[in-house]
Amino acid sequence: MAYNCYANRELSWLKFNERVLEEAADEQVPFAERLSFISIFQSNLDEFFMVRVGSLHDRMMVSKEDRDNKTNMTCKEQIDAILKDVHEMSQKKDRIYESLMKKAETEGISLVNFASLTMEEAEYMEQYFNNEIKPLLSPQVIGKKQPFPFLKNREIYAVVVLRTARNNEKLGIVPCSNEVFKRLIPVPSESRRFMLVEELILHFAPQIFESYSVKSKSLIRIIRNADIDADEASYDEDLDYRDIMSELIRKRRKLCPVKLEFSRTINENIIGIICDYLEIDVNQAFYSSAPLDLSFVSIIRDLLREKKELFYERRIPQKSPFIDEERSIIEQIKEKDKLLSYPYESMKPFLKLLEEAGQDPDVVSIKMTLYRVARMSKVVELLIDAAENGKEVIVLVELRARFDEENNIEWSRRLEDAGCRIIYGLDKLKVHSKLCLITRKGENQVEYITQIGTGNYNEKTAKLYTDLSLMTSSIDIGIETARIFNALALGKVVESSQKLLVAPKCLQNKVVDMIDEEIAAAKNGEDAYIGLKLNSLTDKVIIDKLIEASKAGVRIEMIIRGICCIVAGIPGETENIRVISIVGRFLEHSRIYIFGTAVRRKIYIASADFMTRNTTRRVEVAVPILDEDIKVRILELFTTMLSDGVKAREQKPDGTYEKITVKEGEAAFNSQELLFQQSYDNVNGIAE
Repeated sequence: MAYNCYANRELSWLKFNERVLEEAADEQVPFAERLSFISIFQSNLDEFFMVRVGSLHDRMMVSKEDRDNKTNMTCKEQIDAILKDVHEMSQKKDRIYESLMKKAETEGISLVNFASLTMEEAEYMEQYFNNEIKPLLSPQVIGKKQPFPFLKNREIYAVVVLRTARNNEKLGIVPCSNEVFKRLIPVPSESRRFMLVEELILHFAPQIFESYSVKSKSLIRIIRNADIDADEASYDEDLDYRDIMSELIRKRRKLCPVKLEFSRTINENIIGIICDYLEIDVNQAFYSSAPLDLSFVSIIRDLLREKKELFYERRIPQKSPFIDEERSIIEQIKEKDKLLSYPYESMKPFLKLLEEAGQDPDVVSIKMTLYRVARMSKVVELLIDAAENGKEVIVLVELRARFDEENNIEWSRRLEDAGCRIIYGLDKLKVHSKLCLITRKGENQVEYITQIGTGNYNEKTAKLYTDLSLMTSSIDIGIETARIFNALALGKVVESSQKLLVAPKCLQNKVVDMIDEEIAAAKNGEDAYIGLKLNSLTDKVIIDKLIEASKAGVRIEMIIRGICCIVAGIPGETENIRVISIVGRFLEHSRIYIFGTAVRRKIYIASADFMTRNTTRRVEVAVPILDEDIKVRILELFTTMLSDGVKAREQKPDGTYEKITVKEGEAAFNSQELLFQQSYDNVNGIAE
């Protein structure tokens, strides 16, 4: 059978989210964690419709012939394929949810409906509804004088088909989302039984619309397009950029719907009427037997906290065995480059570096890029302290970090109030690089301490995402990083670089050059190798070059968690390429590039995935690993992940993914758990 060696971006992402859903079904995963995975699956899918499907709708309105550059699918063809896959996936989600709730019952927690209540319980719930819920409801009957209301993104509404005394039909709508309401309402009994507030409201719809008879009813939830491009928006140039972004956030909340979900089998004509009101196609309406918003499972998880066996074993980021936290971090970095591997190792040494820099009399300036930071950010607090200590602190705050805009706007104000100089980024280009540059007055020359990472300066995600953070005193890397910050301050991009790979001008082309070097080596009969760890691979220029490398005999191994638009293992095309995806307890987020073998080997860590938006439309940085010991560490990390026989899934020539089957006699291991155990063992080794 002949297969296409290109995969569609959107359909590949859906395959990734299906792998997330499979974790919710995996009985080897502790039960409470399986609840998290089904909730993550839903929130991922919501964002996918808000951003990716929303973008496809926008592009389709501009040009019906706009096509994917890898599969040649039009926007409509992509949307149709997405909707087909999501309809099938939704049924799978419903089945998994049902099995999870059965398991919850064995753990003493259940969600109930009115049919399962005793008379006394039903009376209590009715009294609760009348006293606590009904007075706060705002029902509406749709008519000539009551137009169809604005439905908020991702909120739940009860929809009721009403019959009047004259035998006419009308539609009634009741918002079910309210900050005052408890989502899970306890049913008085000896066991822990609950009812969802929207189910309670829907049950008592006849009391809400007492002047009508209720013909049918359902719960609905809509997803709205959230794809707003700040650079393409028209705005008043006299406004502060923060005010512009605040206005765009308000605008986002009112964009058109792209998906409708409903929870009851209801007359198809009624679904059609609702779709007409929302101006969407009926194919964009999805039936769900599971609750429309699964975020409540976090409450169930909290109720199960005393049962430790239902959760992952507690893991705490450990001290790095290569850093003495009792000594000056700056002095240790000057002696030898340092690497932190999150979440296995703690972020504390980097935080201590910032604290030390803020107090060091020889430090002149601290420059940093911020993309996503924690709500209560220690990183930002340390930058504020440094500014208040008289250091020059320059911070590029990317206000266009999607769905983190409001958080970043607030932090930018606080930093500015503390005396930091704020840069908002570049026109048309997001700054996604993870850079921190500390400049010191040395005895004979300026000294640089440079930190370049694969992940955000976020203490929370540093415990949940796998990332790498390099800290170096290399003068060459420091000088190039200084050039990047100077260019950003002038609203420009770096046009050339020697050590660093810097998008948008000098990352993609340098990656292509290094692939060409491996192609040449293979043609000369030498060992040729490329190893990549990425979140996503969509850049067609790089994909085409990887296919060329495979045909030339270059061995290519890739660990790609999410979107992968190349299909591995196709004879004559990608037969020398292997792709695996690891979906597990921690979100795989680090980016590693490896080119060559032995003395030719080059290793980089980077903020950039090989997506066109990263390689050509963002400011991204990849840093070469120059320290031989750190090279060995990164190769060991990469090899460990490649050998995962528990959480890894391998891509097949038809584009599907299958769990890896370990050879008979070999022990399968979970790479994330193994790496965490090694971090514990390293600390114990130091203690001994």
